[in-house]
Amino acid sequence: MNISICSFSFHRMLAAGEQDIFQYIQDCKQLGCTQLDPWNAHLAQLNHGAEVLHAGANPNQSQHLTAMDDEFLERVKLAADEAGLPFGCIAVDGAHIYEESEEARNSNRQRAYRWIAIAEKLGASSIRIDSGGPQQWTDEVFDIVVDGYQDIIDRAQKAGIKVIVENHWGPTVDPDNVVKLLNAVPGLGLLLDSWNWARGKQAEGWLKCAKYATVTHIKTFHFTEDGQELTQNIPAFCKLLQDNDFQGTWGVESVPADGNEIEGARKTIQLIQRSIS
Repeated sequence: MNISICSFSFHRMLAAGEQDIFQYIQDCKQLGCTQLDPWNAHLAQLNHGAEVLHAGANPNQSQHLTAMDDEFLERVKLAADEAGLPFGCIAVDGAHIYEESEEARNSNRQRAYRWIAIAEKLGASSIRIDSGGPQQWTDEVFDIVVDGYQDIIDRAQKAGIKVIVENHWGPTVDPDNVVKLLNAVPGLGLLLDSWNWARGKQAEGWLKCAKYATVTHIKTFHFTEDGQELTQNIPAFCKLLQDNDFQGTWGVESVPADGNEIEGARKTIQLIQRSIS
């Protein structure tokens, strides 16, 4: 099986200075991953840990996650190559499609272009760009979102990179909005997060969106001593994906309540392995 860990799983370690992108690569190798799925904060210029925590809690206000320079990125690519781990999905915050003003939308678009170029430099297979926008799209807002995705998909395809949206925040926590967007934008993939749904919408989100999944974020928070997750039924989620012929990498995004991020990722991988055996 192919498995990865979104580096947001280690955002508290990053904020505390206990992990950087190079240590993330080594931790992924030690944990048995087959690819790297960095959150863009791990590739950004950070002045202090509070920037990481702010971005993690406010993905709609993460434009401060400015990428490191090309020389740094070359060292990252070399470290990944030495570890034998290719880059999969880069989860980008701060480059979402919709903002109220055209100026803000254009600024975000330039950030999206830069992260696409970074994905190409690192040899990543996909890039997650959020839609942005209010909880419910008006026709005008939806048209802007569709046009924006078509533009970045055209650019990314030339670099061999797939653009994907995630049920993450704003309108995409509603399953019907996710399906509407995917049907309106040819070539757009889905990063299916097991957890990020509006209250009462999780089961609907699983059932309606499993067939579209390109990549996954399997969320975990609380484990029992024997390795079961108490917050949601991860084995059922994995089985649903298998029933829908999911062929992608099984992606972890653990957020352990006890703060032990390495063990949270390890336990999540073990739970996925048991669930799909």
